[in-house]
Amino acid sequence: MHSEMTNNPRTGLMSLVNQVYKAMNKRASEEALGMRLKQFLTLSYIQDHENVIQQELESALLVDANAVVLLLNDLETAGYVVRRRDPWDRRRHLVEVTRAGKAALEHADKARTALAEEMLAGFTHEERAQPRARTRPKLRVPTDQPG
Repeated sequence: MHSEMTNNPRTGLMSLVNQVYKAMNKRASEEALGMRLKQFLTLSYIQDHENVIQQELESALLVDANAVVLLLNDLETAGYVVRRRDPWDRRRHLVEVTRAGKAALEHADKARTALAEEMLAGFTHEERAQPRARTRPKLRVPTDQPG
C-alpha cells in the first residue's frame, strides 16, 4: 500500500510530503533541538526578521493570534525573546531574539542540520538542490487558512 500511495500521480506528492513531515517531526524532538519544533520555527523567523510584529508571525507561521501569543509566552519565559511596545504604534508589540535565544537557536540549528543530513544521506548534492530550485519559486501556500 505504501508504494502504491507514493507512486500514484494523484496522491504521490501529498503522501511523500506527509511522510517527510512525519519523519522530521519524529526526529526533531524537544530533546534533540532543545525546544519544540514550532518554537524553533518561530524563533528562526524572528531571528531572520528584525523587530517582527506579532501579527506578521500569524501570517508567516499560518497560525491564529492566540497560538502566536502562546508560542511567544513560552519563548519569553525561556528567555529567548523579548516583546516591547512599538514606539510608533503603542497597540503593537515588536519581538526580538535575546542572546540566550540566539545561543539556543544555534544549538537547535546544528541539531536540525544533522537531522536533515541523516534524512537526505542517500541523495547527491545536485539531487538535494533540484526539488528546492524547482518548487520554491512556484509554491503557493494559502495564508487565509486557520491555524
